[in-house]
Amino acid sequence: MRAICIVVDSAGIAPMPDQAEYGDVGASTIPNIAKAANGLNLPNMQKMGLGNLAEIVGVPKEPDPIASYGIMHELSPGKDTTTGHWEMMGNKLEYPFPVFPNGFPADFMEKFEKAIGRSTIGNYPASGTEIIMNLGDEHVKTGKPIVYTSADSVFQIAAHEEVIPLKELYRICQIARDMLQPPDLGVARIIARPFIGESGNYTRTSNRHDFSLTPEETVLDVLKSKNIPTYGIGKIYDIFAGQGVDPYVTTKSNEDGMQKTSESLDKIKSGFIFTNLVDTDMKFGHRRDVEGYKKALEDFDAWLGTFITKLNSDDILLITADHGCDPTYKGSDHTREAVPLLAYKPGQKGLDLGIRQGFWDVAATVAKHLGIEYKNGKSVF
Repeated sequence: MRAICIVVDSAGIAPMPDQAEYGDVGASTIPNIAKAANGLNLPNMQKMGLGNLAEIVGVPKEPDPIASYGIMHELSPGKDTTTGHWEMMGNKLEYPFPVFPNGFPADFMEKFEKAIGRSTIGNYPASGTEIIMNLGDEHVKTGKPIVYTSADSVFQIAAHEEVIPLKELYRICQIARDMLQPPDLGVARIIARPFIGESGNYTRTSNRHDFSLTPEETVLDVLKSKNIPTYGIGKIYDIFAGQGVDPYVTTKSNEDGMQKTSESLDKIKSGFIFTNLVDTDMKFGHRRDVEGYKKALEDFDAWLGTFITKLNSDDILLITADHGCDPTYKGSDHTREAVPLLAYKPGQKGLDLGIRQGFWDVAATVAKHLGIEYKNGKSVF
């Protein structure tokens, strides 16, 4: 008996009621991509009821869906990966993680530079690809790591792998994690952003590593206490700082993540399989690449059609997202959105799940299916 949850990172489905508070009015990732790209070809998610959730060009309503379908509203403030995933696993935040639209305080940066034994450059909000193009040459020449942030609660450190080796970059990031703690400086994630290449042609590598804050108890901890494994695929281990995630595997791309999710069915015969597919967000949402995002969704859907045929009759599959990142919208940041929930159980008729109050209904569903009690959320089965 297995519960499988796949997070298509940033694939929001509709505006949140409080969207105006975030300056995101009108953002709606999947529907807006469908409009801008003259339709999406998602036959498998269409059969599951995706088109019943919103008007999506190319994805009509399904009168007899094979999965239950609903929309989840986020209870926690914010619109970042950590908040979305933590709430999904039952930990609702009362306060948003701090953000630094003007960069990090000078006194902190001075202490940080002393701790790592290097000066830094940057320290302002920026697109990761743009800042390495703008500051990459200076970094290569001086060896000074590039520090930057975004509209999200992140402290990102970019370095050329031949200038600052990965081991050293990760050490620097761990120092930042140890220093950036709640309440005032408790950013959600420290992110190592290694890159390679030469002047004018720098490219980020797949050796990214996230150093997250540790969440309060989630359903993952409860599963662990019952000796039920959680197999984390992609950046799941990083998002939860390893807490309750064992075993785990990292991924290089969505394709790699989908392949490893398929392979997990041979490795995990009972327990929870938890996958994050990050390309939709990192490669296409933030870079405002509509066509790239469209292809990523369609590639996932094509894989999904085969994947569901491999499930056992006592498995469940949940497909959802953690926030929005509408590539048709202004800027390059996440967007405050409700997310889809497709809940598939082989042979079971699909139902309209309506609007769910809290991403934590995922945690409740996983817990109930795996036979444990959990206090937060409501199971959809």
